[in-house]
Amino acid sequence: MLAIPVPALPASRLRTRTAVVASADSSFRQRVVEILTGLRWNVREASGGAQAWAETTATPPEAVIVDSWLPDLDLGEFLKDFRGAFPQVDLVTAGAAPEQESPRGPYRQELLYALRRCQDTDTAAWNTAPVIVRAAQPLLDAAPAAVLPVNRNLQSGMSAAVSGGIPVPISQPSHSGPVRISQNRSGSESAPADQLPELVGSAPCMLEVSRRVRLVAPRLTPVLIEGPTGSGKDIVAEALHRLSPRSRKPFVAINCAAIPEALLEAELFGHTRGAFTGAVKGRTGRIEAADGGTLFLDEIGEMPLALQSKLLRFFESGELQRVGENETVKVDVRILAATHQPLAQHAQAGSFRADLYYRLAVFLIRTPALSDHLQDLPQLVEHFLNQMGREAPIKRIDAAAMVKLSTHSWPGNVRELEHVLERAAILVGEDVVITDQAIDFGLLVN
Repeated sequence: MLAIPVPALPASRLRTRTAVVASADSSFRQRVVEILTGLRWNVREASGGAQAWAETTATPPEAVIVDSWLPDLDLGEFLKDFRGAFPQVDLVTAGAAPEQESPRGPYRQELLYALRRCQDTDTAAWNTAPVIVRAAQPLLDAAPAAVLPVNRNLQSGMSAAVSGGIPVPISQPSHSGPVRISQNRSGSESAPADQLPELVGSAPCMLEVSRRVRLVAPRLTPVLIEGPTGSGKDIVAEALHRLSPRSRKPFVAINCAAIPEALLEAELFGHTRGAFTGAVKGRTGRIEAADGGTLFLDEIGEMPLALQSKLLRFFESGELQRVGENETVKVDVRILAATHQPLAQHAQAGSFRADLYYRLAVFLIRTPALSDHLQDLPQLVEHFLNQMGREAPIKRIDAAAMVKLSTHSWPGNVRELEHVLERAAILVGEDVVITDQAIDFGLLVN
């Protein structure tokens, strides 16, 4: 591996500069942050083009590094508009040809050094033969104690590559080598245009969720998100707000199942001092707090019928009345709701107001159970291990552990997977490899 010279820093530049690194790939951002921090940069992260634009508008940095693909904006249009709006900011694109770059800024040498270091790290990490995993079944074909093959025929132990497969590079050969699962970030050729960075997975059902989010996010249309517990309904709601014209306004969430029925009305609509026992001072409700932004009603199916009626009146008039007060307040919010229950059936049975259901379900988004997109398991494992690696040394997972994960039915869905991996990371202690012995499903094991 060739040594890359560290650029010399003149005395006039030995101060902290600020850069924004924009990429949907958290590991890429992390590498850039580490390298530039060592060069006395203060680095802010952005998961997409819109966030990078907002970061630059709020506090202009000296430089912005943009990955070769943006999950939310067309890269070419972003670069053109950004250079016009922020000509003083040194804009560098990872992997771009020199003629595509903006005019060189005073810190260009350091920025290019950081990118070369990142590319060198990538090359070293991927200097192994890939094994392709498409779904759970190829993993099941391997015996639990089998070692995934490295530099061998792909048909040994696992099925050969198939369209849409996920590359799973294996570490240097050992009797039970750890697996480093990584998503390809080569750009639009591997990442569908509609895919959102928050929604990990490239299965058709997950891409459909992303597509629906992009379609309805710019509108004021109410959205009902249905899906089993732990399938990421709250993440979909946050993505809808992020991509909406109200993204700079409040996003206020309330779990209707977590607040006692006697207090839920006051929590939603607010109350005046002395409105009920214990109300020692007035309080603004969640609906009013979301004025101009988005209100997310999680587990709306748990809302009492009497309160459903008051919520319906707010839907129709846009006005609310605080508990203990006669005057009304005009509030402008966009309503998102979520439930794990079959709300349409409850509406037919009379346990949920049908008129409120039709108000909420103008546009439906259904989040799938993890068992419906097990082919995304490697990507999800990588995502959660990277997240945990922000606060502790990053862990890897060996082949036997992946086999064990693939055989589970996942009644708790993606949230259960996150908790299982967190538990495993704790159980292995200082070890960097998660083995199958550390995979404990607790009381949910079948």
